[in-house]
Amino acid sequence: MAGLFSRRGFNIESLAVGTTEDSDISRITIVVDGDDYVVNQISLQLYKLVDVIKVQDLCKTDYVGRELVLFKVAFNSSNRDDIMHIIEIFRARVIDVSRNSMVIEATGDLEKISALEELLRQFEVLEIVRTGLVSLERGDKILKDYEEEINDDKNVL
Repeated sequence: MAGLFSRRGFNIESLAVGTTEDSDISRITIVVDGDDYVVNQISLQLYKLVDVIKVQDLCKTDYVGRELVLFKVAFNSSNRDDIMHIIEIFRARVIDVSRNSMVIEATGDLEKISALEELLRQFEVLEIVRTGLVSLERGDKILKDYEEEINDDKNVL
């Protein structure tokens, strides 16, 4: 899939893949920077892949999205309390501590994660790893509803 995008000049900002409530189906959340034309072209390319069930532009719906990020930050006795205060404000948590560094875990929307990163950068950030955005459409509609719509459309053809 990444090769399909790169061959056509589309830049993926984030790609997250995981299993769903149905072990035979994986959900892929892709974040790309582009206008409606770019998003439409990406959708058309994805539908060419055999196993794609549904492509949905969540920016056109009401959705919730979250990302997980881990920061490894160096600390010393003079800045430890400042770092801990920032962590508390962002409802992040320390998941590992060594003599001179700590690993901080945070989840949230892209704005929250970016704001936390910006504040932690005033200290010595040693490493960052981000999962990429995962998201779901708000409301009662679920993936199975889309499968039924698609199967109904196939039966009409």
